[in-house]
Amino acid sequence: MDRKILIVDDQRDIIRLLHSTLDALKNDDLKIFEAPSGEEALLESTRHSIDLLIADYKLPGISGVELMHKVRARHPEVKVIFITGMTDKKMRDEMLNAGALAVFDKPIPMADFLDVVERGLGLVQTIFPSEPRGEQVEERHSRVSDLLANFRQDVSADAVFLLNDRGLVQARTGSLHDSSMEVSLISSLMAIHTASLKVARHNHQEMPNAYHVFSGGDHDLLFIPVTPLYALLVAGVGLVTEERILETIGGLSALRGEIEKALKSMGVTGELKTASESARKPAPKKQTDQLAQAAPAPEMEALLNQAVTKKTKIQNADDFWTQAAEKHAAKPANEDVITLEEARKLGIIPGEKQ
Repeated sequence: MDRKILIVDDQRDIIRLLHSTLDALKNDDLKIFEAPSGEEALLESTRHSIDLLIADYKLPGISGVELMHKVRARHPEVKVIFITGMTDKKMRDEMLNAGALAVFDKPIPMADFLDVVERGLGLVQTIFPSEPRGEQVEERHSRVSDLLANFRQDVSADAVFLLNDRGLVQARTGSLHDSSMEVSLISSLMAIHTASLKVARHNHQEMPNAYHVFSGGDHDLLFIPVTPLYALLVAGVGLVTEERILETIGGLSALRGEIEKALKSMGVTGELKTASESARKPAPKKQTDQLAQAAPAPEMEALLNQAVTKKTKIQNADDFWTQAAEKHAAKPANEDVITLEEARKLGIIPGEKQ
């Protein structure tokens, strides 16, 4: 089934960049059309049934939001992604409230862009790939999804995610206010998760136990580890106000315990090795230790015995240098040069009488 994408921007370089990025998906079902203005985009929308509109917010003639409404009048199910060079939050909210799937600032983060395109068109996701599951695994996975959904309802959150240590979404319920930067957000959070594990090891913790809270912005975000391999992300409005924060964290702790049980029932383990546990393990023998214990070859053994029995005249370094000084003190370094004493004996020093 073909999916038609219309890219609208008055900058030819932006159109070329987005077109080549979409080509990287290597999906033959995608049909891509281009337009440099809103008016030409409307003309293209009369020729084709558009599934995804990618438009600059500020176009010559009409704005991107006006274009979206006009295209939707003809194609009600069209998904819309806006590209903008402006970072004003009110303007961004205007685009999202108008029904945009995502809003990207320039320069465009391509990983996030492709993820939104794939989710918007229902394609196989490359950023968050679905994993094949058997019947039993599917049933247990449904239990995890139910736990997330129930918690989301209890605390009135907008979205709850279970993430693995590779930054892949294992289960999710709800959605972020603006999913444009979801990939980058999760990537940053997993970097925090990795740092938390390192701190836990230094602190000799058996399990990671850290709460990361980000208040304000589009959402309040709470991020906690479940095991070294998994973490929970909760997003919502007003979750960490003074009146609610204890209730939210208490509920999140209970959810973590239930998720951990569910993961264990799925055969997923992820224990944090402490320094004391590592110290109890015997260190592997080094190759040098094995060489030291090996018996020497017969020829080498004979040389070693000869070296032990051989007596040297010089017992230490001081004796050696003392003897060397006595032997060579009067001897010049150059054989062609004689000493002053030898010159006197030969009578070749001017002014001296024999």
